[in-house]
Amino acid sequence: MARVKRGNVARKRRKKILKLAKGFRGSHSKLFRTANQQVMKALRNAYRDRRRRKRDFRRLWITRINAATRQHGMSYSRFIGQLKQADIHLNRKMLAQMAVLDPEGFAKIVDVASNA
Repeated sequence: MARVKRGNVARKRRKKILKLAKGFRGSHSKLFRTANQQVMKALRNAYRDRRRRKRDFRRLWITRINAATRQHGMSYSRFIGQLKQADIHLNRKMLAQMAVLDPEGFAKIVDVASNA
């Protein structure tokens, strides 16, 4: 059986990993073994955190809406319930943006919801 020299294939594989590890500190971007471990860890964290980011933003929006509604003497859960009764379809992202950037508009929405 003929001998297989893996020069090309192995070099390409290692260069691909080292390219992904660019910007890591110290041997994490220079040595293949440690770079490979760090790249695998980074990709695993990135995969997990792409899902976690959605949860984190929703929590942030809810916190902002809660703070804004409490300034108008209402709790977050009561506000959301009254929005549903008033048939107002605004998502939490838009409500949080309004609470931060347009407090007068948000106050009107709170009034409409509380009257419903």
